[in-house]
Amino acid sequence: MTVATALKAFRISAWITGVGLLLLTFYAMPAKYVFGDPRPVALIGMVHGFLYMIYIVCTLVLAERCRWKPVFAVVVLAAGTVPVASFVAERHVTRKVQAEHLAAANT
Repeated sequence: MTVATALKAFRISAWITGVGLLLLTFYAMPAKYVFGDPRPVALIGMVHGFLYMIYIVCTLVLAERCRWKPVFAVVVLAAGTVPVASFVAERHVTRKVQAEHLAAANT
């Protein structure tokens, strides 16, 4: 898998994980704790957990391809657990990878 392919997979998984976490945080959790309906948390929480595992794999593959420092990889991994952070991490990682790896390949 090339860096460009790994980056594309990471970006897609970051957005999907971010949307899932937003749904869990701002729809399912209030439904459970304000309205007493635990079903959205059960469904969306399970889906988010599965999608987060895919995000972890995509992040680790990209980290290996780009030879990130372990601390940076852990911070990017943790971004999938904080609402909105995966979107910020996706932009930061995309700029970093494009500047350090893809720009060099295109010249």
